[in-house]
Amino acid sequence: MAAPNRVWTADITYIPAGEGWLYLAIVLDLFSRQIVGWAMDATMSQQLTLRALTMAIQCQLPGRGLVHHSDRGSQGGCRAYQKLLAKHAMLCSMSRKGNCWDCEYVSVVRWA
Repeated sequence: MAAPNRVWTADITYIPAGEGWLYLAIVLDLFSRQIVGWAMDATMSQQLTLRALTMAIQCQLPGRGLVHHSDRGSQGGCRAYQKLLAKHAMLCSMSRKGNCWDCEYVSVVRWA
């Protein structure tokens, strides 16, 4: 069923700023194409992506089974991020290694 809060995707981009780079992490709802969570920082850390995902969860209150798709970056693949996904019963989907354009749900990661 096509509806909001069924499939989210996440990514990080960088913006040139006066004294270096500003990093922006976003979580996007694929149905509505709305940014449902975001965070900015001067460093591209795991905390950056955790803050964006936390905002999305708090604002959207998604149900169990939401598919969360991202690339295999260390920020989204870290244990803390994976635990947050599991805590909210989200299914983690990641692109195949070396294929950033891969949008198939090929790799469901589960942490004990």
